[in-house]
Amino acid sequence: MAELKYEIIKTVAVLSESPKGWTKELNLVSWNGRDPKYDLRDWAPGKEKMGKGVTLTKEDLNHLKTVLNEMN
Repeated sequence: MAELKYEIIKTVAVLSESPKGWTKELNLVSWNGRDPKYDLRDWAPGKEKMGKGVTLTKEDLNHLKTVLNEMN
């Protein structure tokens, strides 16, 4: 399996923290040197490990924001 390279460009928000110190975060991340995208996933303390997540373009994120604002 190829090595996964990533750079967290900006932490937008830390949404929660587990008792073991893992945090659920929305970040702007560059994966394997590509253009950064918004990324929502769990991170271990120190960012050495990560959980499964969702990567969104800015357009995806804006659409999600609209949908969430319309929810009751």
